[in-house]
Amino acid sequence: MAILGFGKKSSEGDEQLKIPVSLGVIMDGNGRWAKKRMLPRSAGHRAGAENLKELCRNCGNYGVKYLTVYAFSTENWSRPDDEVNTLMDLFVEFWEKYDPELEQEGIRVRFTGDIDALPERIKEVCRKGEERSKNRQKMQLIVAFNYGGRREIVHSCKNIARLVKEGKLDIDDINEDTISGNLYLPDVPDPDLIIRPSGEQRLSNFLLWESAYSELWVSDCLWPDFGFEELTEAFRAYTNRDRRFGGLSKEEKK
Repeated sequence: MAILGFGKKSSEGDEQLKIPVSLGVIMDGNGRWAKKRMLPRSAGHRAGAENLKELCRNCGNYGVKYLTVYAFSTENWSRPDDEVNTLMDLFVEFWEKYDPELEQEGIRVRFTGDIDALPERIKEVCRKGEERSKNRQKMQLIVAFNYGGRREIVHSCKNIARLVKEGKLDIDDINEDTISGNLYLPDVPDPDLIIRPSGEQRLSNFLLWESAYSELWVSDCLWPDFGFEELTEAFRAYTNRDRRFGGLSKEEKK
């Protein structure tokens, strides 16, 4: 994880922050943001999509290497059809509008989830986005779309079962690394920190396997209002965490 002196926008002045290499963000609170302003839910989703661009810029400036955002879950299909259609339209519009800016920031785009089950026009956006950005190296933006943590684990188990059936893997050789290696994007590091705006204190089926030892940070700020100061506050809290991974704390080791 990177240590970065980066406080030029902070009222605290320059400070040494421990920056996660891999960050997960559950973009939550768009509907409540719109309701507070007596706007339709679609306005909240649009504001949330716009804010993703700002998050990418801030994370890139801080030195985050992998940013995974929860954009659309496997459970979100149960929402009203007009809301789902709005989200799909926004998805297409966002990448067509902002990919040039992501290119300027050196951000590679990847997608995780059950992508094959998406409508063809969405799959095409995913394919184009990944192909166009594959050589960018500053940061990877991983968009969890039609994603569910449980479904991802099932996906891994099916891959492993297929290997066993084909005689390419012995059942006694299956271990945690085998499961990790058959997830959607096995090369992406597990998140060091997961941020959830909106005050909810649950993972909501996000990165269930990968988050086993992730630090969690919750903010009451609704996602469209989540900006540089909130991100800095999260990194400040993360800096003071003692990640033990099941071992002893620093104090206990003394």
